[in-house]
Amino acid sequence: MSLLRVSVLSLSGITLWLLPPFVFSKRVPLHNFIQGIALVAGFACCFEARKGALKLAKDEEFEALKQAAVKADVVHEISTSVYVSEETRKNEAELLIATDKNRELLERALALSSENEEEVERKLAENADSELRERILQLQARGYGKAKIILEIWGASKGGSEKYKTAEAEYKRLMEE
Repeated sequence: MSLLRVSVLSLSGITLWLLPPFVFSKRVPLHNFIQGIALVAGFACCFEARKGALKLAKDEEFEALKQAAVKADVVHEISTSVYVSEETRKNEAELLIATDKNRELLERALALSSENEEEVERKLAENADSELRERILQLQARGYGKAKIILEIWGASKGGSEKYKTAEAEYKRLMEE
């Protein structure tokens, strides 16, 4: 039962309770009977609204409990994963410290990984250069001049600024390669 329905029933009940003395005339033969029916209907609406409000409160309480249970599960899952990862790191550290052979293997692996990182960085720089060179060639195909290309790619306008000089040197380096 929604809050809207509870509100409508409450307002209907109050209206039906207050309406008969002002609307019905005592000249109408069934005045008391109609007034009684309106009062009973008003009370019925109010009781139905009360019942709906209680049900709505129980539903909200249930939703709050459900949310609390979900939050508790998430906290438990996170704490469990943290505990497991700490234990895993602890076991790995104990294994590394246990033997010198493992220590040497670790040093070799770190050396290889640092060499691989340098190679990856070099390849990334080459890719960036080739992309810039390709963009320059596209702009030249459109008929752009050197100053306009530098402005388009590096955002430096001609005027002797340090940024423009750096961009011009980069442009020359890329075009020579």
